[in-house]
Amino acid sequence: MMQFVIGSKQTVKMVEQGNAILVYVAQDADQRMTDKIVRLCETAGVPISWVDTMKNLGVTCGIEVGAAMAAVIPEIE
Repeated sequence: MMQFVIGSKQTVKMVEQGNAILVYVAQDADQRMTDKIVRLCETAGVPISWVDTMKNLGVTCGIEVGAAMAAVIPEIE
């Protein structure tokens, strides 16, 4: 079972700490935010999955609001 960490600050933190195994990024999010996470993921070797809208990413993560990005992390046991 995987967990989501939602939001730009938390996503950046998970990638920097080496905990993210996949990052979802919304194509309609603020480009300044997405540019930063894309560079970070490329450096860290974390794959990026693009989602068409922030609303759809929110739905994917099981929240009722839009999300610019989210990291998938292994479940902590």
